Formats: sequence, C-alpha cells, structure tokens
Amino acid sequence: MSDDLKAGDRVSWETSQGRTQGTVVEKKTKDFQLAKQQWRASEDEPKYVVESEKTGARAAHEPSALRKLKS
Repeated sequence: MSDDLKAGDRVSWETSQGRTQGTVVEKKTKDFQLAKQQWRASEDEPKYVVESEKTGARAAHEPSALRKLKS
C-alpha cells in the first residue's frame, strides 16, 4: 500500500482471525504510544492508526499492511 492514505479512508488488513476492515483515523509521523505499546514513526516510515468497523478497537499498522477499499 502506498502512503497516500488519509483520515476517513476505508481500508482492510490481516488479523489472526482473518481479514477485517475499518477506517483510517490518523497518519503518524512521530513516535507515539497506542494501547500501552510504543510505536516508532517518521516522515519516511509513517504508521497509520485504524479503527475496526466490527469492534471499534484501534490499532497501528505499517502502510504495507493496509489495502485501500473502494468507497
């Protein structure tokens, strides 16, 4: 996946239970903490915070782990 994702985009990603989908909440370009886990991010290697449509849980992912869905 390219770095052209933005907040509000619908995406899918792989989980241990199978593929799931949700929405991009935010693009992170600086180190941050989410769910008691520390994440390293930069302009060159951003992370995306996504929210699951099914559970509402938030997680961070590399751009390569996300697949943009058609609206």
